[in-house]
Amino acid sequence: MFHKEGGKIILIATTLTVIFLLAADRLIEIFWLKKAIEVLILIMLLLILQFFRNPKRTVEINDNHIIAPVDGKVVVIEEVFEGEYFKDKRLQVSIFMSPINVHVTRYPVNGKINFSKYHPGKYLVAWHPKASTENERTTVVVENRIFGEILYRQIAGALARRIVNYAETGMQVVQGTDAGFIKFGSRVDLFLPLGTEINVQLNQTAVGGKTIIAIKNS
Repeated sequence: MFHKEGGKIILIATTLTVIFLLAADRLIEIFWLKKAIEVLILIMLLLILQFFRNPKRTVEINDNHIIAPVDGKVVVIEEVFEGEYFKDKRLQVSIFMSPINVHVTRYPVNGKINFSKYHPGKYLVAWHPKASTENERTTVVVENRIFGEILYRQIAGALARRIVNYAETGMQVVQGTDAGFIKFGSRVDLFLPLGTEINVQLNQTAVGGKTIIAIKNS
């Protein structure tokens, strides 16, 4: 299953693949060279297909859990000052996505969208310290009945050139459902209330919609 944001690109890539394969078959007479080029063309198509994959995942909805919004590696767990919305200290958890990860963004909690804003910006590598404030990004705040307001930020990377964000102020959203897409690499930052019990470790692999990032014990 593929994400709807990849529909146009997949169609173009498939069409070009067919054209190039036919051209290679007719124009290249050296057998090994023809086969090598055909294999390379097919590999390129497979890379595009895998990038836009959107696997079906069953989400166990739980207001006492904050789940991973994306697939990737946990690269930051630290107390920071969040200056755009909260303007106070928060606990930041960041997940870095490589080009081979699933790039669907999912809502980490149930709740109401209180804030959603797009920021144009640079395309520094996603792990750069200034990427969170200088790169192209979107900031979304969801108010959950257990955790209160949490903020997640989609951040473009060196390869990403388009962030898709479906969150609109006033929407009621469901944990684990489709919140957007980041094309070709990047990361997502979560900003949680201080004292939140974190359930992941640095360098842990997170699975969007599955991995529990934080827990609120009743």
